[in-house]
Amino acid sequence: MNKRTCLYDRHVALGALVQPFGGFDMPIQYSSIIEEHNAVRQHCGVFDVSHMGETFISGEDAERFVNHIFTNDVTGAPIGQIFYGMMCYPDGGTVDDLLVYKMGEQLYFLVINAANIDKDMEWIMTSAEGFNVNIDHCSERYGQLAVQGPEAETVMEEVLQIPCKDLVFYTAKTLNVDGVEVIVSRTGYTGEDGFEIYGSHEYIVNQWDKLMESGRCKPCGLGCRDTLRFEVGLPLYGDELSQDISPVMAGFSMFCKFDKPEFIGKEALLKQKTEGVARRLRGLMLDDRAVPRHGYKVLKDGVEVGEVTTGYRLISVDQSCAVALVDSSLKLGDRVEVQIRKKTFPATIVKKKFYDKHYKK
Repeated sequence: MNKRTCLYDRHVALGALVQPFGGFDMPIQYSSIIEEHNAVRQHCGVFDVSHMGETFISGEDAERFVNHIFTNDVTGAPIGQIFYGMMCYPDGGTVDDLLVYKMGEQLYFLVINAANIDKDMEWIMTSAEGFNVNIDHCSERYGQLAVQGPEAETVMEEVLQIPCKDLVFYTAKTLNVDGVEVIVSRTGYTGEDGFEIYGSHEYIVNQWDKLMESGRCKPCGLGCRDTLRFEVGLPLYGDELSQDISPVMAGFSMFCKFDKPEFIGKEALLKQKTEGVARRLRGLMLDDRAVPRHGYKVLKDGVEVGEVTTGYRLISVDQSCAVALVDSSLKLGDRVEVQIRKKTFPATIVKKKFYDKHYKK
């Protein structure tokens, strides 16, 4: 049986389409994916992301340990700084992509993907041998909301009374609300300005109710979360990153800090970066309105050269696009075909970002 978030009953009451995702029963859409997508691009949308996993790492070796398991570099970062990066296997394959929040001296908060919680926690625990750290897996204690869109800051300040204007992009702070500790951050997985609120189940339910009663933001499901992140070139684990797709293959070498002394997978990733990889992720723009989907074959002159990881008829730009893992010999501007059922449709290799991000930096 799938798990349910603290907001499950609220989703059912709103008539959401609920489907399994990452081991949870999650809302996919409430009204329509297009309507919810546009609400986030133009106004404000709120997502229940309580299915995400959280863990605290503390202790005298916390910084050294986080740097050991994480491709990015947290050395000497100011408190409140957030980092994006990956945990990798020794061969360079991706365990997961995640956010690391520096919450205090030798105190880090890791946010991991729902479908990977058990695997990630086992990887973190196993990798901790020889480090003096405490690992507090707290996924069951936290609910999480993502308030996203150009009006998100106003909604946070006016509806929820959460002061957040002071937060710059990729920073977080802790608030004490009626004796309850709440973490608020400003990242956004939609390409728009956005905030994340982590708190007790009771607190998150109360905040959700306030947002719904205000009429100032639309409830959004995971359907438009996927269309939003895809348009701006953000990856989804299992599609653009996986055990078989390394950060270098995915085009995320900038989050692998090769100048730090060591991290798991460093040697393999450095070799891939210097010697090249057989396949890498590329964007595709189709000439036609046909919609490519995960797993569809990409051909060049009738020969298979890769396959689609994500594809959509984009909502913000009305164009059929995909990201695909293809032979690295293919360059921007090259012409290929995508096989959709029994027909092939011509496409051009383009950059993976199809719509410009509008973060407030």
